[in-house]
Amino acid sequence: MCVMRIFLLCGLAASGVLQVSGIRIHTSGDVEAVNGTDIRLKCTFSSSSAINPNLIIISWSFRPLKPGREESVFHYQLKPFPPEEGIFRNRIIWAGDIMGQDASIIIREVKFTYNGTYTCQVKNPPDVHGSIGEIRLRVVTTASFSELLLLAFAIGGGIAVVVLLLIIIVSCRRCKRKRQRREGEVEAPRKERKDPTVCHPMRSIHLYLSQTSIEIDSSDGMISEASTKDPSSDSDGPDSDDDDDDDDDNDFSD
Repeated sequence: MCVMRIFLLCGLAASGVLQVSGIRIHTSGDVEAVNGTDIRLKCTFSSSSAINPNLIIISWSFRPLKPGREESVFHYQLKPFPPEEGIFRNRIIWAGDIMGQDASIIIREVKFTYNGTYTCQVKNPPDVHGSIGEIRLRVVTTASFSELLLLAFAIGGGIAVVVLLLIIIVSCRRCKRKRQRREGEVEAPRKERKDPTVCHPMRSIHLYLSQTSIEIDSSDGMISEASTKDPSSDSDGPDSDDDDDDDDDNDFSD
């Protein structure tokens, strides 16, 4: 009879009539926080049933490293309920989202007494069974080497990006200046083209000398410029001399 019941249950489970449900919890595992800083304890969940914010229950508890009793840290049912007494009083902030399947909390200004294991449990009726998430918190005096290395990489990456942008800007400006210089060198010969109607200075001197006649005085070998008098005035000269001679002759005859 018992064997038949077992076979019947196996058959129902295989056919999908009997469904085994369970909440699955996902946490960040081991975390580290510097003394006096805030730390977010991340806890997400997934359920086979639809999320009902009116029925869901979230519980956080703390177990210290040293032997001691387990202490309630946080409770959620319809609304968040931070602890009203104990070492976590006024230190817990609700940071989750029920519909987003997030049950995370934030611990403000952690102390060395907060070293220990934190458990996250979620119930979403009728899905009330499942695993429990655990987070081991370690409070330290200063950041670990890995965190400092990540911080250094982040700062170095930001500086590298800024330097790269400056190099690109300077290179673009230099290329622009070179292009402007090349364009100026190409336009310079065009501006120096001579006007064909303007005579060269040496040629103008040659033309001036060709238009000016040169006379040589045979007596002293000196070179003098020719007279620029009007030829008509020279022609009047001999006539006037002849007239003067005629007048002289008349005087002698008298």
